[in-house]
Amino acid sequence: MPLKLAAGAALAIATVLAGPALAEVRTLHALSLIGEPKYGPDFTHLEFVNPDAPKGGVLRMAFQGGFDSLNPFIIKGDPAPAVGLTFETLMASPMDDVSAEYGLIAESVEVPDDLSFVIFNLRPEARFHDGTRITAEDAVFSFNTLVEHGRPLYRFYYKNVEKAEALSPSRVKFSFSGPRNRELPQIMGQLPILSKAYWQGRDFSSSTLEPFLGSGPYRVTNIDPNRSVTMERVEDYWGKDLPVNKGRYNFDQIRFDSYRDASVQIEAFKAGEYDIRDERSSSAWATNYKFPAVEEGLVKLKTFEHSRTAGMQGYVYNLRRPMFQNRTLRRALAYAYDFEWLNKNISHGLLTRSRSFFGNSELEATGLPSPEELALLEPFRDQLPPEVFTEAYEPPSSAGKGGIRGNLRKAARILKEAGYVIKDGDLIDPETNKPVAFEILSNDPRSERSVLPFADNLKRLGVKATLRVVDSAQYVNRVRAYDFDMVVSAFGQSDSPGNEQRDYWGSAAADRPGSRNTIGIKDPVIDALIDKIIAAPDRPTLVTATKALDRVLQWGHYLIPQFHTREDRVAYWDKFGYTENQASYRYDLFSWWVDPEKDRALQRRTGRGSGAQASEN
Repeated sequence: MPLKLAAGAALAIATVLAGPALAEVRTLHALSLIGEPKYGPDFTHLEFVNPDAPKGGVLRMAFQGGFDSLNPFIIKGDPAPAVGLTFETLMASPMDDVSAEYGLIAESVEVPDDLSFVIFNLRPEARFHDGTRITAEDAVFSFNTLVEHGRPLYRFYYKNVEKAEALSPSRVKFSFSGPRNRELPQIMGQLPILSKAYWQGRDFSSSTLEPFLGSGPYRVTNIDPNRSVTMERVEDYWGKDLPVNKGRYNFDQIRFDSYRDASVQIEAFKAGEYDIRDERSSSAWATNYKFPAVEEGLVKLKTFEHSRTAGMQGYVYNLRRPMFQNRTLRRALAYAYDFEWLNKNISHGLLTRSRSFFGNSELEATGLPSPEELALLEPFRDQLPPEVFTEAYEPPSSAGKGGIRGNLRKAARILKEAGYVIKDGDLIDPETNKPVAFEILSNDPRSERSVLPFADNLKRLGVKATLRVVDSAQYVNRVRAYDFDMVVSAFGQSDSPGNEQRDYWGSAAADRPGSRNTIGIKDPVIDALIDKIIAAPDRPTLVTATKALDRVLQWGHYLIPQFHTREDRVAYWDKFGYTENQASYRYDLFSWWVDPEKDRALQRRTGRGSGAQASEN
């Protein structure tokens, strides 16, 4: 459907010649893929922030792995965490309205009803950190540079952007090719803006540890490669009072410290070496946070329920390995994964089984295909598994008691019917006449608790699966180069899927190093369904196309579904303030602040504080 206007918005409406017909152009303060934007043109701040939050203090965080670059836009090197805080984009999506974008560097946006282009009107006050104005030439340079020298993802993400041009110092236009695409204006709103003047004479394609010129709320002030990176708040940040920023970016300093080992990292938190951690392990959440500082109230434990689309996490088959090109083998091995036992005995019942690539949303394929879905799927019936049309997908399940003989018998029957045989205790691949054996690659020693029971069950099928734990740098490099048999991987999704699906499942991305098509899928049916999603003219059509894609992915058995959670778990040392009405999509850490009184109290009791001094900057 055409982009809607926000209720009560003050608009400039014009007509322009777009091909043979006149197209109406609307000037908007925000774009939305789902109905109206939440905030009108006169909003002053986001609902979940404290607009009067004090500035000051230090936020200390941790990450696992290392870094050797400050350029997050290229494939070379491992970028430092959160360097995105030093840059700004044309528009911004708040955590309580993630399907919408509001003006950031751009104060307004012009979009025709035929979606053939988008024009961003830049704020005259927008500045880089050296005080120079951000212009349309910078935006054009940023687009061209990312396409030519950035990560391969950008070339696919901007595939249907035909041209970028500066209409004036404050107006930049992006023209589109291909079918009508509701998402493209917002994709261009996500464009990070680089300084054309700064990059003259510099090689953008090379990794660097020199902090380069940005325009965001923070700048890098100190780096120790593979150990730590420190950023300081830009006191004269040009965008601090914008409605999307008011009450955010309150910490004077943010420091990230590197840890190579997950166990060392949690012990460092207990010792007060850093301030806050998201805990993604259910078993760790249930067992690792019973230390004195929690009992004394110095460390707080908080869960935030979220409304995010669950996406999918699972044991991913690398289809570049010949043995995993057999769909029957992929299907059978899933019966060796006992989620119910794992959830009960290791994760304390805190997990929810995943079954859909778009779970926890209206995009999830359930039941049998609707007539609208069938209209999309029928032309490909001969190329699809028959179950797509006749069954609702559900992953294998158990009673959770540790005995899955029934599941293993079913797996053995499936394999036998496909020509696999057992010889000297090994499952033999009928194509190669070699034993089925593979390595599960991980960078987390804690994965033994969940991987080894899975491997034991596979052994009962005659399959030899071994766990290989490597350091984070080696893990990243091997996954980028697709040098693995199986990994645990996650595919996050938004409420409005679009062009990024090409990078997840598209054939063109399968052989591109560093893409998110970790699986290596090359399927013309999936490519066609992705195109349907991208070209969807309205929300109902998008939902139908996404459900159809979900069914094809489910019945492709491209991975063994694992689990997801419906809450974010956070442990933090009690020096922070935040509003209770945190955003439903995800709590926004950068709307928090260091509470000077709590910080002083923590320092008195532990000797550790950030020396917060409230300011009005």
